[in-house]
Amino acid sequence: MSRLVVVSNRVPDPAKGPPAGGLAVALNSALEKMGGVWMGWTGKSSGVKEPGPLQFVERGNITFALTDLSRRDLAEYYTGFANSVLWPLCHYRLDLTEYARKDMAGYFRVNRLFAERLRPLIQPDDIIWIHDYHLIPMASELRRLGVGNRIGFFMHIPWPSPDVFFTLPVHEAIIDNLTAYDLLGFQTEHDVENFALALKRDGIGRDMGDGWMAAYGRRFQAKAFPIGIDVAEFASTAKEAVRSKAVKRTAVSFAGRDLIIGVDRLDYSKGLTHRIDGFERFLIANPAWRGRTTLLQVTPKSRSEVQGYSDMQRQVAEHAGRVNGAMGTLDWTPIRYINQSVGRNTLAGLYRIARVGLVTPLRDGMNLVAKEFVAAQNPADPGVLVLSRFAGAARELDAAVLVNPYDVEAIGNAIARALSMPLEARVERYTAMMARIEQNDISKWSADFLGMLQPEEQRTTEPVPA
Repeated sequence: MSRLVVVSNRVPDPAKGPPAGGLAVALNSALEKMGGVWMGWTGKSSGVKEPGPLQFVERGNITFALTDLSRRDLAEYYTGFANSVLWPLCHYRLDLTEYARKDMAGYFRVNRLFAERLRPLIQPDDIIWIHDYHLIPMASELRRLGVGNRIGFFMHIPWPSPDVFFTLPVHEAIIDNLTAYDLLGFQTEHDVENFALALKRDGIGRDMGDGWMAAYGRRFQAKAFPIGIDVAEFASTAKEAVRSKAVKRTAVSFAGRDLIIGVDRLDYSKGLTHRIDGFERFLIANPAWRGRTTLLQVTPKSRSEVQGYSDMQRQVAEHAGRVNGAMGTLDWTPIRYINQSVGRNTLAGLYRIARVGLVTPLRDGMNLVAKEFVAAQNPADPGVLVLSRFAGAARELDAAVLVNPYDVEAIGNAIARALSMPLEARVERYTAMMARIEQNDISKWSADFLGMLQPEEQRTTEPVPA
């Protein structure tokens, strides 16, 4: 069987192992079974003009190849082009894109650096899996260095509509680089359609059917691979966590009130101010619920070096403060806003005791919080998921209460509906959603992608381990 080579912007600390659940566990598991290399950034700056040398760590069947980046690289590649251009663009926030040619040049320079450092590690039969928007040019750079291996790419964030994508001054270069891959993976069919439409609208390629596309004289595959979670593991964690001191203490602090929970990174794509305003509309329209329910919003800080994120932190705090000041009483705070990380096990327990999970991003590639909330529920008395129709998860979790996250009145109405939903309806919705996330869990996502990326002659004789 071929070895697997994974390249991602960040790599979990080999000394600590991957965090429980999620993408890192899936990649670690595939690498352990297939053997191979995991290359990426350490998350640290070399503090000098040049990036540090590759650092190698051996853990079982995996060779971790890690590199620091220079301050200039971080400013241009990471903070600049990746997170101040591609991230807002793909989340439809054209007003927040800050395109600069030097940042674009730094983005391509770092991808070239990654490719040059990876090239000596690649063996002839390796298959290579590149991850996310930070590393779009990697395949082109590897091809220039003579790499003929099968190379796949997975886009973890949304792929925008052509009208949005074409506003990027270098959109043709981005498309050109993507066509150097053998397999492109997207979160949803909508993302695949947007990509195919971009090829057609720009007159550079076409959809040939059955997942095959052609552009710039190259043929490649593009397909939706919705990412999942380790459902059984997370459900077990949640069941155990409700007995933990932290969850019990938190439950007592709510004094028997119904808990509504939202958990998001601090990011403008998450719709946090709209969500708070929607909760306020719910309280205004349903005064009988005042004092009977509390919104717990857990929002760790994110990318504080980008101006838009520090502005968002201030805005969210102001919105929560306004609602608490106007509607709170001596013994009741409507919104409990936590601007720091909470442990995964504790979150799992809080999901389980919550009556409503409020997941209302303005745009999201998938959103695994929605799937974790479902997995964490008590099958005999489940809570209700209120989910943005613009999250990739809505394509699978259509039994949630779907809502337009821009419509604060609709959010308020959805909260009221969720809190008032009878047990029979809650169980029916939970059962349908649980079946979907069990069917499309994280191991299936990894196995499906790698199975298609394998050389054709190996696809039936040597299945990729789940």
